[in-house]
Amino acid sequence: MESKVRARIIHELRALEENPCEPRPSADIARLRGTRERHDLFRLRIGDFRAIHAVERNVVYVTDLFHRGRGYE
Repeated sequence: MESKVRARIIHELRALEENPCEPRPSADIARLRGTRERHDLFRLRIGDFRAIHAVERNVVYVTDLFHRGRGYE
């Protein structure tokens, strides 16, 4: 992974601390459907990458990070 891409991903993941569930101009966040029984999972779009995360109280758990071409499992 290029250092520029890696730096952007780190920056966007750190920004989740502010508001991990609500979309905003710099963050395309969406709730994933069909995940309420396990945890409420969210998707953060970071360029060509996707970060799947869950929020429990004030803690954000990033469960997966992948290139968009891999798709969702």
